Amino acid sequence: QVQLVESGGGLVQAGGSLRLSCKPSGTIFSINAMAWYRQAPGKQRELVASITNRGSTNYADSVKGRFTISRDYAKNTVYLQMDSLKSEDTAVYYCNTQGRPASWAPREDYWGQGTQVTVSS
Repeated sequence: QVQLVESGGGLVQAGGSLRLSCKPSGTIFSINAMAWYRQAPGKQRELVASITNRGSTNYADSVKGRFTISRDYAKNTVYLQMDSLKSEDTAVYYCNTQGRPASWAPREDYWGQGTQVTVSS
């Protein structure tokens, strides 16, 4: 099965930066938006940022002004630039999209396995 593959997580001190990336392991057809979610211990998964196939972006209030989502449309790759990181940003970050396993198939959800981001204070 085609999955999304994430990279770029790690350990960083408060105030530092990380850049996450995510791309499909194979071909996904008809992608129209991509997004980043995160889940901290003891908390529900939350939407961090999203970007449409037209470049429109949305951000959670907690990351506005600090995180930037971008996308390489030709490669179906999404990035999350994280600046001014806080300890509260510590979580497993997941990328997500919707698309088709074949051009004729129904749309499905696709998820990455997650990448750990740990911010020390």
